[in-house]
Amino acid sequence: MTVDGTGRSPIRYPRPTPPVEGEAVELAEGVLWMRLPLPMALDHVNIYAFDEGDGWTIIDAGISSRRVRALWESMMQTGPLAGKPVRRVILTHHHPDHVGLAGWFQAEHGAELVASRTAWLYARMLTLDVQESWPKETLDFYRAAGMEPAIFAERAAGRPFNFADTVWPMPLGFSRISEGDTIRLGGRTWDVRMGNGHAAEHATFWSRDDSLVLGGDQLLPSISPNLGVYPTEPEADPVGDWLESCERLSDHARDDQLVLPGHKLPFYGLPTRLRQLIDNHHGALDRLLDHLKEPRTAHDCFPALYRRQIGAGEYGLALVESVGHLNHLYHSGKVTRRRREDGAWLWQRVGEG
Repeated sequence: MTVDGTGRSPIRYPRPTPPVEGEAVELAEGVLWMRLPLPMALDHVNIYAFDEGDGWTIIDAGISSRRVRALWESMMQTGPLAGKPVRRVILTHHHPDHVGLAGWFQAEHGAELVASRTAWLYARMLTLDVQESWPKETLDFYRAAGMEPAIFAERAAGRPFNFADTVWPMPLGFSRISEGDTIRLGGRTWDVRMGNGHAAEHATFWSRDDSLVLGGDQLLPSISPNLGVYPTEPEADPVGDWLESCERLSDHARDDQLVLPGHKLPFYGLPTRLRQLIDNHHGALDRLLDHLKEPRTAHDCFPALYRRQIGAGEYGLALVESVGHLNHLYHSGKVTRRRREDGAWLWQRVGEG
């Protein structure tokens, strides 16, 4: 195996072709990899099933839609999971593409739900918080970020996206996992290690018995997960949380580990990938700080952070991530901010202006 100048191995993909929809690929003994569709640019989420002898444990559940429920029914009746029930669903984190059908498995199939407390509380709270019009706090947040006026007007005139649009109702009851726990899964003992930044208390799982790692969206091979700030916690520092998580998880990363991520392809080269993720965000912060020689809104910071055109479909995620990077610089004491007359924050590097 070749290494780079740092002594780390390059990222490698042992299975360059993903499973066909409705089918599965065996990655290790008793470990199946499946894919479910998403209605967005990132058009899939990876699902993993572990053979428990008398049933299956699945990692994440996909969004709640008729199409995805039909796929699950097919896979459980005549597909790769046929013959044994899904007895347990383990969540990596609370985002809709991962938690969407967890409640369906509980309510309709009697499965146990395993999650971090934060993931479960967020998922249940957000499914119950249905809004037919935009809350004032959300509109104020968009104004504070300097959202482009035409986009703001279009959003404000429509119905907001609700978590419950793509997440099945969450029944009461779950089994909690926490940092430092161990869990039995697929005949293996796994250490539970929590990440943060992309999602609060995001669970990753590290096998003690072989070299498998379940990474969710915390450990992705070729894309960086969104590190956004939202009206629920407008002063959050997801970038700081993310960098801390990557540094801490790096202590457990080895080149021989096969990482099973929430999106894209399973990969080797976790030490290299974690260093890339850390360096990429430090680079973005450096560019952003240079860009803030002049006062800017979060919207104005797109060129420094992304260095490409941001389309309408990705505008919202780009905006909340821009706020995330600005909050990190602000909490680090590297930038100041002041309100513009229209309510937007203007951010500027300390010592300028």
